[in-house]
Amino acid sequence: MSHRPTGAAPARLVAVLGPTNTGKTHLAVERMLGHASGMIGLPLRLLAREIYDRVVRARGATRVALITGEEKIVPPRAVYFICTVEAMPLGREVEFLAVDEIQLCADPERGHIFTHRLLHARGKYETMLLGAGTMAPLVRKLLPKAEILTRERFSNLTYSGSKKLTRLPRRSAIVAFSADQVYAIAELIRRQRGGAAVVMGSQSPRTRNAQVALYQSGEVDFLVATDAIGMGLNMDVDHVAFAGLRKFDGRRTRFLVPQEVGQIAGRAGRYRTDGTFGVTGECEDLDPDLVESVQEHQFEPVTAAQWRNGELDVSSLPNLIKSLAQGPHRDGLTLSAESLDEITLKRLAGDADIVDRCRDKTAPARLWDVCRMPDFRKTGAEEHQRLAKDFFFWLTSHGRRIPPKWMADQLRHLDRIDGEIDTLSARLASVRTLAYVATRPDWLADAAGWQAQTRTLEDKLSDSLHEKLTARFVDRRTSALMQGLRVREEILAGVGSDGVVTVEGQFVGRLTGVRFEAERGETLLAEKALRAAATAAVGPEINKRLGRLAADGDQAFGLGPGGLVLWHGEGAGAIAGGTPFSPRVRLFGDLGHPHRGNGRSDGWKPSWLPRLDDGWAPSRPWRRPYHPGISRALPGVWPFA
Repeated sequence: MSHRPTGAAPARLVAVLGPTNTGKTHLAVERMLGHASGMIGLPLRLLAREIYDRVVRARGATRVALITGEEKIVPPRAVYFICTVEAMPLGREVEFLAVDEIQLCADPERGHIFTHRLLHARGKYETMLLGAGTMAPLVRKLLPKAEILTRERFSNLTYSGSKKLTRLPRRSAIVAFSADQVYAIAELIRRQRGGAAVVMGSQSPRTRNAQVALYQSGEVDFLVATDAIGMGLNMDVDHVAFAGLRKFDGRRTRFLVPQEVGQIAGRAGRYRTDGTFGVTGECEDLDPDLVESVQEHQFEPVTAAQWRNGELDVSSLPNLIKSLAQGPHRDGLTLSAESLDEITLKRLAGDADIVDRCRDKTAPARLWDVCRMPDFRKTGAEEHQRLAKDFFFWLTSHGRRIPPKWMADQLRHLDRIDGEIDTLSARLASVRTLAYVATRPDWLADAAGWQAQTRTLEDKLSDSLHEKLTARFVDRRTSALMQGLRVREEILAGVGSDGVVTVEGQFVGRLTGVRFEAERGETLLAEKALRAAATAAVGPEINKRLGRLAADGDQAFGLGPGGLVLWHGEGAGAIAGGTPFSPRVRLFGDLGHPHRGNGRSDGWKPSWLPRLDDGWAPSRPWRRPYHPGISRALPGVWPFA
């Protein structure tokens, strides 16, 4: 613990509580940067990376460290430490310390970690605890000297009911609770709305940031995500739609509690911009009482924090297990259920070989260290326990390190970018395990070198996963066309010398003379986008060509086989009846309002062309009453204009 100068003011302990979009995390970062040193613990690696990048921009990379279970960037002169809550190096003294989302102290899986930080993590001069307003009574009970600051949400949050997926407003986030459901929804949105970005908590920061960039740039208008977006990830979301209200929490499938609904729905709106939330797909409508709670940010208070003994007796395996079972000795705390690490420990404690090795007094502590390894791969309890056992045996054998050959073999096996989304995601999960190992210099020789290798491979797989997600769930041509058409004054369109027509860099068809042949879209949405883009791009060009056609001399025109009217060698119209000396002509045209008498079988005719009925005559007076070249070639026919 730090020692304060005599007469100095007592260290400040403050809890900043309120709903989402109250600027709590922003406040903590600003307060931290006002001190000479600081540390902040965040609930997700993704969020830690986001805050790390922000602080690096403010103070420079040499002064900022990032510490998570899978990543350690610690410059020699670092004074600001951005961490996941589990990875906070509490032995390091800093002037300011903050813990975000402290309401997670009630979480059955991770709650005891947050409770430990709530009770014991302190800055030398200032400590800031950030969380939901539901924590106020418990903070008063556990930390009676803490100052409580309540913050109001900057914008309103309103329930908008149920909407079909195809009717959701632009800038919507659709929240689902399994990878299969996320992918199914994203596929439907690609077909019906042009595409969606996909965000899940298991993604690497690199993949997640690339997907969010798709959404933030406006290339896609929809985001399909798991409830990972509820933990402070900042995106410009106007509407949150729940595709379900049940989730698997690691133990069982259960309904979301009201606080969780509020946390996720609260991602809608940003700063002073109001947001809405609702349901979609097969999700049942929200109960009116729940809606009122979310809109008013009024939830049942957290009554107890999950607790686990932080002073473990590692002198022997039985003593370790016994100390883990010890209960709390104060009101407001409840003994947490067995987490994965404790379950793994008890299972391995039944192995005779492990019991034998634990006769060494240093072995129980090493075994507990190994059991606390996260299960990133999610391949099942037995596989996770087998890997923990292998690690323990290596770390208690003569070399006392995980063999470099094992690491090299694993990296070589995973260094592939073939396969589909699920395959790449599984490889990334395995790389996360290797990255966790690489952050442990007491487990692995040349840990820094292995960190560099795992980071390089993670980036490689992350980029490939982003490309696969985008290829599968984003119709890039349709999205680009729709985005361009929403800002018509800035639309990038052109017709090449070879007649190729592009809009926003996307091929939409070919213009021959005054006839436009549109590219076909794979879906109805793509067809609509192509047609709208073509109208914007080709209409003005055909206008110009018709003006030139009307002004051209006799030498520019001729007749082709089958009565084709040629202009500079390209078909511009066709004889459509009449007599040899008084023919009728169809003028080719592809865009505009439906009308009969043009050159297309589907009846399209540009609205800016002369009306072309039987006995065709111009629908408005023309500057030139006739074209002599056409008149002499086809007597009795009005001129093109």
